[in-house]
This record gives sequence, structure tokens and C-alpha cells, in this order.
Amino acid sequence: MPAPVPPLPPPPSTAEADIPSEQVVSGPGHRLRLTLLMAGACLPILGAVLIAPVLPKMHDHFAHVAGVDALVPMALTIPALSLALLAPFAGVVVDRLGRKRLLIVSTVVYALFGTAPLWLDSLGAIVASRALVGVTEAAIMTCCTTLIGDYYTGRQRDRYLAMQTMCAAISATAFLIVGGTAGSAGWRAPFWAYAVSLLLAPAMAAFLPQPRPDDRAKALSPTVSGPMGRRPFPWRPLVGTCALTVFGAVLFYTLQVEMAFLLDDMGVTGTSMIGLAAAITSAAIVVGSVVFTKTGRTPQAWLPTAFGLCAAGFAVVWLAPNPVLLTIGAVINCFGGGIMLPSLLTLAMSKLEFADRGRGIGLWTGSFFLGQFLCPLVVLALTSVVGSTAKSMGVLALSGVVASAALGLAARRHRAGTAPAPVQQIAG
Repeated sequence: MPAPVPPLPPPPSTAEADIPSEQVVSGPGHRLRLTLLMAGACLPILGAVLIAPVLPKMHDHFAHVAGVDALVPMALTIPALSLALLAPFAGVVVDRLGRKRLLIVSTVVYALFGTAPLWLDSLGAIVASRALVGVTEAAIMTCCTTLIGDYYTGRQRDRYLAMQTMCAAISATAFLIVGGTAGSAGWRAPFWAYAVSLLLAPAMAAFLPQPRPDDRAKALSPTVSGPMGRRPFPWRPLVGTCALTVFGAVLFYTLQVEMAFLLDDMGVTGTSMIGLAAAITSAAIVVGSVVFTKTGRTPQAWLPTAFGLCAAGFAVVWLAPNPVLLTIGAVINCFGGGIMLPSLLTLAMSKLEFADRGRGIGLWTGSFFLGQFLCPLVVLALTSVVGSTAKSMGVLALSGVVASAALGLAARRHRAGTAPAPVQQIAG
């Protein structure tokens, strides 16, 4: 009697194809490569938070300038807007010019634009230089994330994408401390920190290998019908992920932005106490990312839980009668955010081949930072409707519950669609 014929599995996605034959990369060269990529991915976080502690001093210095009340805060936020708008275009350039070359050039230019306020005397020129910092950040972030997708596969790739979230959360707190400490020497002093990228650029040129297409993934992917450069871009699945990412970024950043105002409404005005609460919530993001890396669950399985935790955190904040419970709610929310961000990123990465990985990651990065930019505007709009910032947290809790339920149904359909077929036998 002939041997049983093994079951035919469903066509694998790129991510699923990676897992069974994952090639784990290790060794000293790998550790240096990973360190450089993580350091590069932290540069946009440097741009987002470094000068926050010196904004009052900058405002005093340019108090005579018309529109100073809008221009000084814009110096902090405009890099994120530039990054959100230009990351998709950076992704196109990544795929055409190459990841490594664009990363090195962008890292050098980042230092030039980042340190420009050290010698600029015009507030308008400083804001313009900050917008150009955002342009370079779009390229750096897209390149670093794309290179992680190029160098690694399967669970190792997922772990390192989650590590980006951990590094971002840790570096945000560290950069706030650096900015505050350096700011004691004057509002211009923190801008010297941007020169650190001049140390990274030569190291990236020397130690980052040139990535090559993943021929195995190309052979396994059912979407490839011709030469890799002529295959259709996966717009349909990626657009849904990017739309979910915009919404997820709003949930991810809301309490990080509004925490000080919510505590102030409860009578907590001391900067030390507000800073302690912010540090605790940042630690929760790191813990969430660690939990994501330590399990073998897929992004589809994690997302309902992540959005549910964010919703639960918003609900606790909404109903909190005192600062302690409010902080606990923020911790729950940020813990869910620490799981959600790497889940969304790995989900997007799983839909991309080498040839379109830069463009796809550029779209995802732009979507995430667009959500970050929209976050305070969404809260402001909700507050004007429901009457208070705390009540707007209740609206976000409800929206998170709806998203969690919808994602749970989608995950259930995904599991049903990828269930293995029964074993078939051929009778002798």
C-alpha cells in the first residue's frame, strides 16, 4: 500500500513562508548591524522630543517676533508632519536608489539641518530647518525599518521590529532628560545632540551589508507572476493596514500627549509628579513590546487584545476619581500600545516583497506619524463635542472596543481560512 500523501497547505503569505525555514542571524557582525539600525531608528524620536524642555526659553528669546505663540510649538511638531507627508515618497526613493545609500546620505544631512538652529537667528528659518529635519527623518525611519525586513526573517524579524518600539520608548525618556539638562546652558544647547548622527553615518557605511532580494520568498509568493520589478504592488491589503495604523497611532499617542493636562485638571501641577507618571507609562510601552517578542502569536492574533487593552485604559482614565487610578489607566493603555505598534508593523511587513518593501514601509511610517499629528486635533474635536478631555477618553474607549471586536472577528476568519486540510490517502 503506498505511503499516505501529505496534506497540501494553503498558499503561504510572505511572513508565513519565512517561519518554517527561518535562518537565524547571529554573531558579532549581526549585533553591530542591529545596534546601528536601532540607533538610526531612534533619530526621529530625538527630533520629536529633544527640544520640548527648552520651548519656554525659546519663546522668551523670540518674544518680539510676530506669531511666536504658534511658531515656537511648531518648531517641535513640524518634523512629525513632514515625516508623515513625505515617508511614502521616501519609500519610493528607497526602492529605486537603494536602502543603504539613502540611509547614509540622510543621516549626514540630518546632522546639518538638526544643528542649523545653533547659528540661525530667524525663528522662521529655524522652523523651516525643522521641517527639513522631518524630511531626513522620513528617509532614515523608512530605511532602517526596511533594512530590518531585508536582513531578517520570521520570528527574528518580528522581534527586532518590536525592539524598535522598545528603543523608541526608552530613547524618548532619555532624550527628554538630555534636552532638559542641556537646556540649562541655553535654549540652543540641545541642538548639538543632532551631531551624533555624524558618528553613525560612517559606521553604517562600513558595517551595514548591501541587502539582496529574498529569492526564496519570491518563489513562494503566489503574487509573483513575472520579474520582481514588474509585479503588482499590494495596494489592497496594505491600504487597510495603513488605515488601521492611523487609528492605532491616535490611540497610542493620546494619553502620552494629554497626560499632563488630565493630571492638571485633577490638581497635580508639580512637574516632578507629572514626569514620574510619564516615565511609568513609557515603561509600560516597553513591557508591552517585550511581551510581544516573547510569544509566538501572530499580529492578527495580538491586535484584538492590543486594541482591547487600549480601550480598557481609556475607560479607566475616563472614570478615574483620582490621579493614581488615572495613571493606572494610562499604564494599561500604553501596555496595549506597546503590543499594538509592533503588531501593526509586522502585519504590514508580511505583505511586502523585497522590491516593494521600501515603498510599503514608507506608506506605513507615514500613516503612523499622520496619526501622531492628528492625535491632539482629534482630542480637541471630541472635547468640544462632549465637554471635557476626560469624557473624550470615554469616546476613544468606545471606539477601541469596536475596533477590538472587529479585529477579533477578522482574526477568527483568518484562522479558519488557514486551517490545515485533512490528511488524504491513496488506496492501493
